[in-house]
Amino acid sequence: MTSKQTSVILGALLIGLTGTVWAQRAVDNPDWKEIEVPPPPAFDVSKLVTFDVSPSASLVYGVDPAALRISRSDGVVRYVMVATSASGATNVMYEGIRCATAEFKTYARYSPDGQWRAVANAEWRSLFSGAASRHALQFAKAGACENAAPPSSVPEIISRLKGQN
Repeated sequence: MTSKQTSVILGALLIGLTGTVWAQRAVDNPDWKEIEVPPPPAFDVSKLVTFDVSPSASLVYGVDPAALRISRSDGVVRYVMVATSASGATNVMYEGIRCATAEFKTYARYSPDGQWRAVANAEWRSLFSGAASRHALQFAKAGACENAAPPSSVPEIISRLKGQN
């Protein structure tokens, strides 16, 4: 077995173990209540910290460190996610991750006219629900979550993201 094959197998095992840890700890607290969600923070695309979503991804994903928030009241990591294509087109979303339940929610999308548009009936969705959640799952794994809890600080998230690249 080559070292590359060994690395691929070990990587797959680690990803599987991460999912297992989340699955074991992702028990919803019946008393949990989300805080009133603050409005989307300002963001600067020139300051994005990018992270890998997939080797075959056609978009580059990143977050502006100044737009990251960790709410201790409800345990949600809120952020502005920017996805940019090779042609320069961007998608910008204001989202939150609940590390405790491995879920994410898109609160709003940034429109080409420079306005935030709230997502109607925004709901928590599993980080493991497929292509629509791939960026949120990879962000959680790259630094937004420590298994089933948010990191202790925004600088810690940024440090993890930078170490992942």
